[in-house]
Amino acid sequence: MPLNYADAGSIDPFHLQSVPEDFLIFYSSVVDGKLWCPDCVEVEDIVQQTFNNTDGPSALIVYVGDRKQWKTPDNVFRGEPWKVQSVPTIIKVKNVRVDQDHKFVIFIYYILGKGSGPSG
Repeated sequence: MPLNYADAGSIDPFHLQSVPEDFLIFYSSVVDGKLWCPDCVEVEDIVQQTFNNTDGPSALIVYVGDRKQWKTPDNVFRGEPWKVQSVPTIIKVKNVRVDQDHKFVIFIYYILGKGSGPSG
């Protein structure tokens, strides 16, 4: 499935609970043409290979803001309902069956909408 994208300023975090995609991927925003977070840059190829193909699950990349916006404790994605504490973070929002052959070798945290990932 193709990846879809949403910017921090363009979507209400609570609206994300009803998106049609199977996964939410919280990423650093693009600044000066590239992702500012080195961990996001490191997994970008894997995310593209996994989600941006016809056999992969659907996903929505949500940009959390520039570094300054993300580092503020009141960033909208740090609160309810997602409680994201680090980027990149993947949250499974739909029941998805993944074939055994499909590899999710992703250096990212899965959160099921309850609690948060590791501090970061």
